[in-house]
Amino acid sequence: MKNKILVLGKGIIGTRIKEAFACDSTDSRISRFAEVQKIVKRHKPAVMVNCIGHIGKNVDYCERDKDKTLLANAFVPVMLAEAALRNNIKLVHISSGCIYHYDYTRDLPLTEEDEPDFFGLFYSRTKIYSEAALNILSREYPVLVLRIRIPLDDRPNKKNLLTKLIGFPGVIDLPNSVTYVPDLLCALKHLLSIDACGVFNVVNKGGLRYPELLEVYKRYVPDFSYRVINYKKLNLVRTNLLLSTRKLEKSGFTVRAIHDCLDECVSQYCGHGPESLRSKGWPV
Repeated sequence: MKNKILVLGKGIIGTRIKEAFACDSTDSRISRFAEVQKIVKRHKPAVMVNCIGHIGKNVDYCERDKDKTLLANAFVPVMLAEAALRNNIKLVHISSGCIYHYDYTRDLPLTEEDEPDFFGLFYSRTKIYSEAALNILSREYPVLVLRIRIPLDDRPNKKNLLTKLIGFPGVIDLPNSVTYVPDLLCALKHLLSIDACGVFNVVNKGGLRYPELLEVYKRYVPDFSYRVINYKKLNLVRTNLLLSTRKLEKSGFTVRAIHDCLDECVSQYCGHGPESLRSKGWPV
């Protein structure tokens, strides 16, 4: 697949996909369709993986710059889809599972067939807009949408869940679906190999409570401490939910439980060394 895949976006997910597939990538600005056509003409990909998105420091920042958020999260994916259709290219769009309300006392893990219903955040609305359009296209065209949630990686990055948590003054204690990035890369390779189309939840099995991850981190950094805070007292609009992995598993991919990934993740993360992490400004 080398030289046939083009990754758009150089954030945490785009960078990791570029490395895993040893392929081209671009962070060229896209604001109109002609710019997409220029990118296609220059790189001539067989597959485009869209990792472009806007969230800012957190989803609240999307409320402050709605134009930028709408362009990056909704309009750009649609323009990429149109270019893919016109040029016989497969489009893979990295989306989000943060598009649902969820009741832990009543709801089962949400499937790809459940209708998105979380409109309280502008970020979530823009993700719903793009997914709705691409999902319809995927019925007849080679479009693949991967819903990820709360990326957890085995290397430091400001967008990595572990890096975020160890820098927070307190963490909540609710089970959440999480995407372990090394497993996302394996899932993407698998789904491309079977030419999958449509929407897939690409998360690890089970729900992760943040204190569980931090307890593993404490094994490697014993002087680290944290406190649990009441989610309701934060007074923030957020999605906390569980996604089903059944469709991904039925495709032939073995989905690991998130708890089976934690020690691997933290040991690799801390393998960079505390002094190395401090020199890069990461909290340890």
